[in-house]
Amino acid sequence: MSRALPKYNKRRVGFIGGAAAVALTGAVIAGTALAGESSGDGAEADARTLAGPGTISCPDVAPRLPAVPASAQAEVTRNLADLDKQIDEANQRLADTVGQGGPDFVRNAILGPLEDKRVAAVNRIATAIGRTAERPAGLDSLAACTLTK
Repeated sequence: MSRALPKYNKRRVGFIGGAAAVALTGAVIAGTALAGESSGDGAEADARTLAGPGTISCPDVAPRLPAVPASAQAEVTRNLADLDKQIDEANQRLADTVGQGGPDFVRNAILGPLEDKRVAAVNRIATAIGRTAERPAGLDSLAACTLTK
């Protein structure tokens, strides 16, 4: 009798393990088959994906600047180039993350951080001008960007 018990346990463990393997295999096959399907109206999601993610549009800072003193020109030019680079990077991130996140993903993950970077760059521009001339006011309003389709 003592020998029958270990064999029974081995069979039971083998049977349960085999059943678990079959169940997991079925789940993987079903998950793979359903992976390409979308919930809801799939035509709208497919059309949006094919149309592209859109682009980020930001106000141009350069035309709103007062006369830039010669001593600040290099720093202002560098920060204006940084603003353009930030927009390019945000557009690239927008294209790379199509379909990720929820409805607020673009605002929270792309537009919000972009606005923070633009506020810092605009403040650096205003500080550079303010060292030798009157500091321009109201440039912070140029930091906000929008998503255009």
